[in-house]
Formats: sequence, structure tokens, C-alpha cells
Amino acid sequence: MFTGIVEELGELVAIEGDAEDGRLTVRGPKVAADAVHGASIAVDGVCLTVTAVDGDTFTVDVMRETFDRTTLAKLTSGDAVNLERAVKASDRLGGHIVQGHVDGVGTVVARTPGTRWEVVRIEAAAPLLRYVAEKGSVAVDGVSLTVSGLGADWFEVSLIPTTLELTTLGRRQPGDGVNLEVDVVAKYVERLLETGARA
Repeated sequence: MFTGIVEELGELVAIEGDAEDGRLTVRGPKVAADAVHGASIAVDGVCLTVTAVDGDTFTVDVMRETFDRTTLAKLTSGDAVNLERAVKASDRLGGHIVQGHVDGVGTVVARTPGTRWEVVRIEAAAPLLRYVAEKGSVAVDGVSLTVSGLGADWFEVSLIPTTLELTTLGRRQPGDGVNLEVDVVAKYVERLLETGARA
């Protein structure tokens, strides 16, 4: 489990394989410092399992299902990625409950600058938007954010200077894809209501 509080802006060092079976090597001195084989690290919001650690880099395997549902297949060597280690039971939950199980990809459609912050509008498919609520939580590229606006086929988030500086969201431009994970609580509530109605 993660909290959506990005610890480090890492760099993709290498991507090997194809859309069926890939391997990513990522440089992230902070998260690699205590990483071990089998550890979970979220890369742009995708929970991946560490298979090797070498100094300030770590390697993870990526299967087709992950490539199909996320933006990872579009990464190239040198790209920046958001990194977060799995939360410890004793840690503060600074963001919200994030599983690292990406529900789908959205598209940045607009950026509106403020005096010190920006409003980013993201287009998403209806099956995802049904779980998005104004003032609710959503993870975008692994960053825990509060929904500040909501439309028929989009939602907005407001990014503070820290988020703009320390995550990839400060670099995303209209047309760029972003990984989306909706609030897992909403999905469980819907499922319980569905099964209850059939009981």
C-alpha cells in the first residue's frame, strides 16, 4: 500500500523487452537505498516488485497487463518518474490509500496557471469518472490529489508549488497521458451495493 506522497523524482535508466514482457531499470538513490528483492515500489503510480538492486538503481519486471493499463510502455530512457516506497504500518498516511493498481489512463487537456499554483484538467473515460467525486481523492501518476472540479468527461486537480516542482505533474502538457487510480473505497461500496441487491 502507498499514500500517494511521492518521495523522489527518479529517472528511467533502461527499458528492455517488449509489450509482452518488459524490464525497467530506474535510478532513485533514496528509494533504492533500502530496497531489497521483493520490495514494492510505485513507479508513476504503478506498484512494481523489485527484482534487483545495484547501487542507486533498481530493476522491476513489467507484464503485458501492466503495459496495457498504464503509461509505462511509452516511457523512454531518461524520462523522469515518480517514486514511492510502500508505506510502513507505523508511517503517517499523508495522502490517501493508494494501492498502485492503476485503473486506466487519462489525458491532460488543459493547464491553467494561478499565482503560485496550477489547475490541471484531465479527461477520463466514464467508467473511471463514476468513482471521482469533487473534493474526493484521486491518484494521478501516483500523486495523491484532491479533485477540485468535475465535468461530464473530465476532472480537475489543483497543484501546489511543491507538487509542480517535485513530481512529473509539473512537466505534463496537454496531450500527455497520466496513470489514474480512483479511490478504492468507492469501488468497494459499489460492489457491496451490487451484491446486496442480488442477495
